[in-house]
Amino acid sequence: MTQSCKTIVVLLLILFVFWGCSKVNRDNFDKIKMGMDYQEVIEIIGEPDRCDAVLGTKSCVWGSESKNISIQFVADKVALPKMKGL
Repeated sequence: MTQSCKTIVVLLLILFVFWGCSKVNRDNFDKIKMGMDYQEVIEIIGEPDRCDAVLGTKSCVWGSESKNISIQFVADKVALPKMKGL
């Protein structure tokens, strides 16, 4: 096997390892409970990809448009967890 082929194989393996380590999955979604603190959610699925805050509420999304976890927080407590494509 040539050096360039070995490099490609190693890069693909690294990609699959990181892809498999995504915290946006059904198991982690099932750990999120109503009333849970924002910080507890962060400990489970990490920092959100985006958040919008309005008048004491916060809507955060983890993941992509097709595969994500979205959570509405009221006073930094989980009020409405949803998932898509998991």
